[in-house]
Amino acid sequence: MAVRVPIEFRHVPPQLEISSVTIPETQIRVRGPERLIRELRSTDIHAELELGDAQPGERTFDLTAQQIRLQRNMTVVQVVPGQVHLAFDTRLTREVEIHARVTGNFVAGEQIGKVVVDPERITITGPRHHVEMVDAATTDPIDASGTRTQATFVTNVYVPDALVQVVQPTPVRVTVTMEKSGPAANGH
Repeated sequence: MAVRVPIEFRHVPPQLEISSVTIPETQIRVRGPERLIRELRSTDIHAELELGDAQPGERTFDLTAQQIRLQRNMTVVQVVPGQVHLAFDTRLTREVEIHARVTGNFVAGEQIGKVVVDPERITITGPRHHVEMVDAATTDPIDASGTRTQATFVTNVYVPDALVQVVQPTPVRVTVTMEKSGPAANGH
């Protein structure tokens, strides 16, 4: 019987991040008593890679039966793929600005005058080369339609790179203040 399982990483050095965009799964073919095979679930099998000596850069790891943990009386017949190629980078944590994404249809003669984000910055972390590429975090879209003077919206913030995480996700308050637009704003 073949079972697909995620690869578990053990003893990742504290300041190291896996910077591979996709983390592979493995397919494990096992043999054993029919009763055990029938009751087998993917959570009963664990493919483990020891990363204690990993360094920044790329590295290929062999996946063999020795890295597979499963119930007694069962035997690993095959592990596919037999190797996994991973990239590693040092961890970087830094602050970036939060940019509000405000949209909406406004009353004629009104436009957005000011947008205030609280907090103004957020801490992100992840593989160094990925974190360095992030200029700012962005809020979920805020529809300020119908706002006449000022309104505050509570929303979330995200970073588009899946390998970069927000350290302490927290709701973000965005205050939108409207102002007169066009000729009326100039006193004409």
